[in-house]
Amino acid sequence: MEEGSVKCGENVNESASGGRPPNPLAGSFRQTPCKPTLVRHSFQVKTRSVNVSSEPEMSSENCETEFVPIVRSGGWADIGFRQSMEDVYVCCDNFMQDYGLKNFCDGPYAFYGVFDGHGGKHAADFACSNIPKFIIEDVGFPMEIERVVSSAFLHTDTAFAEACSLNSSVASGTTALAALVIGRSLVVANAGDCRAVLCRKGKAIEMSRDHKPACSKEKKRIEASGGYVYDGYLNGQLNVARAIGDWHMEGLKDSNGLGPLSAEPEVMEVKLMEEDEFLIMGCDGIWDVFRSQNAVDFARRKLQEHNDPVVCCKELVAEALKRRSGDNLAVVVVCFHLRPPPPLTAPRPRVQRSISAEGLRELQSFLDSLGN
Repeated sequence: MEEGSVKCGENVNESASGGRPPNPLAGSFRQTPCKPTLVRHSFQVKTRSVNVSSEPEMSSENCETEFVPIVRSGGWADIGFRQSMEDVYVCCDNFMQDYGLKNFCDGPYAFYGVFDGHGGKHAADFACSNIPKFIIEDVGFPMEIERVVSSAFLHTDTAFAEACSLNSSVASGTTALAALVIGRSLVVANAGDCRAVLCRKGKAIEMSRDHKPACSKEKKRIEASGGYVYDGYLNGQLNVARAIGDWHMEGLKDSNGLGPLSAEPEVMEVKLMEEDEFLIMGCDGIWDVFRSQNAVDFARRKLQEHNDPVVCCKELVAEALKRRSGDNLAVVVVCFHLRPPPPLTAPRPRVQRSISAEGLRELQSFLDSLGN
């Protein structure tokens, strides 16, 4: 697999060499039954409603049957023009099977993630390995999915703080973008400036919001937490407002995980429909040179040509390099159908027909002749 990628279900901490952080949750998780051992957070999960869906939350008695997505995914990463590679991604088309569990209802149980590290790759590797474990271990999964995913981000942040206290050389940070497909539900959680974009019948629908310090909502939260924004940087140090890790940076987080730099994600959920074609998840190096609709248009054309999400990801990365993106690059594409995106048929415009003055005179003359 290309540099920067992580195999589905791989335990990054167990497979890595000595420089990687120790895993406070060490144990052969995949060979033992999942146990509800985690302490739940008491925070309020902040979620955003999406105007493309207002359907009720999923329940065990209501596994949707109208449309069941068939997930196919691929990912690609490239060091780009940087000296080191700090991006990581993961694709798990069968999340439950990878962890030795049975699905609760029909349809896919899939997990995808993109993690953009800074100050080293350790935090990105750690988050990629541990966020899915915290999700699957939570007693509320999958019924309380929004709370569970948000809790997993915060648990990962706390666990990484412990790892850093045991080995200071792994101190670093990462943005985190995770997506789960559970039956018809698409749940996206984001902390940082990676972005997820849903293609619905060719239209780009942003499933996350970039957390930049200068954004009014983030700036207000930062200042309320005792921080400040200087020249677009959080406390003059970091160009993202939310991230996992960065415990070594003074004034960003306290021992309770509070402070101007937050690891709490924003969570969005929609019910997938027949016209939902694919999801693009990319680090900020992708979005520095692609607008959301531009990326959807590009990916859609490529999928129509070859219908291969891995090749599509490789082509997105290659195009970003052509456009001179200056960052590491990582992207994941998740398709919801076996067939490629269909051609878009534009509705025929209604033509307003009019009659000329000469035509009116001829019509009037004809009507007059009838009267005679």
